[in-house]
Amino acid sequence: MPKITHFRNNCIGCNSCAEIDPLHWKINEKDGKMDLINSIKKSNNYVLSITAVDLAKAQQAARDCPVKIIKVIL
Repeated sequence: MPKITHFRNNCIGCNSCAEIDPLHWKINEKDGKMDLINSIKKSNNYVLSITAVDLAKAQQAARDCPVKIIKVIL
């Protein structure tokens, strides 16, 4: 099952991931960084398992992230 990994500490809150994939991303009102919805914190990053249906949008969000802190693991 594919996974999204988000290295949130380096997030600049540009919102590009939420524009591409609003099902999995939202802005955190407290600090302005992006949250990977329903993810689990593992050490310094957040991980979420996704379905093959969600894979294309996740990959586009990772490609378009200006600071390259989103990774999709197949």
